[in-house]
Amino acid sequence: MTTARSELILGGQKSGKSRRAENLAQEWLSQAPAHRARLLATGQAYDAEMAARIARHQHDRAARVPGLATIEVPLDLASALREHSAPDCLLVIDCLTMWLTNWMMPMNEHAPGTQTWTEQADAFLAALAQAKGPVVIVGNEIGLGVIPLGREVRAFVDALGVLNQRVAATCSHATLMCAGLPLALKGGI
Repeated sequence: MTTARSELILGGQKSGKSRRAENLAQEWLSQAPAHRARLLATGQAYDAEMAARIARHQHDRAARVPGLATIEVPLDLASALREHSAPDCLLVIDCLTMWLTNWMMPMNEHAPGTQTWTEQADAFLAALAQAKGPVVIVGNEIGLGVIPLGREVRAFVDALGVLNQRVAATCSHATLMCAGLPLALKGGI
């Protein structure tokens, strides 16, 4: 595995996306003593099950990649990317799907005067294109199943599909994970 300038890792739930991102971070950290790695985590605990899931992920990730520091970024991913990007620091963003969920959930009221989803997505893509160091981005591919019932769900699936396309166009590499196996969509593996 080699560290790309930027890599989008897509796949279904439990396909191996986050594990690949962690492996890339571990490889990056082992390449030079000055290398750092940061995880920009977008998940939020909306219920007890999600809180337990987040805690389990944090515990397991700390054991697998002890040098991967976590920064919680539920909404303003563009600013976090600009702030933490550096030539010696690999950033892992996990995940785009939760980030979009945070923006589109009716329970998430955004302060008046804050950016809209479209403005934030545009700002994120600009920050990604200008990143000073490597960036690994994890996201779900959810458009392969049945057409969902309900306007809001269809809007979410459409928005995520467009976001994935825009991020893939910006990244130097794109990988699809299936059953723990990577398939290069753009660039090499």
